[in-house]
Amino acid sequence: MWPRIGGLRTLALGTPGELRTTLNTLVLAGVKTATAGRLAYYAEEGEELEHVGERLALVDDDDALAGVVEVTGLEVVRLADVSWDFAHSEGEGDRSIEEWRAGHSAYWARLGTPVDDDTPIVCVRLRLVSGGEGGVASGDLGT
Repeated sequence: MWPRIGGLRTLALGTPGELRTTLNTLVLAGVKTATAGRLAYYAEEGEELEHVGERLALVDDDDALAGVVEVTGLEVVRLADVSWDFAHSEGEGDRSIEEWRAGHSAYWARLGTPVDDDTPIVCVRLRLVSGGEGGVASGDLGT
């Protein structure tokens, strides 16, 4: 199960270190408004899919609160069917859907979980609710 902060499930983007710091910075700047994950990961972690309106605690490398995001959309599609609109919303600088697919495929392969065109991918759209310096006040959690 994913850790909880203030009753919210956590969202730990990428892997700890430079990648997570970069991705969190993009979320906190409002550039990254989507994230993708393998559907199998949810089963491996014993977690249900996010749902529209759910708030998640964005965490840093130390699992400390970096911000709060709200899920604004969710769909599960094959890797080959992830749209350019979605991929572009991830805000990671990919110049084409092919580049996005290649980069994400390589990332998951490095983690020991190779994917192919038929791998189910969870496409989560999100918006920043609060964050930045010092995270958020506890009163902002779960509202």
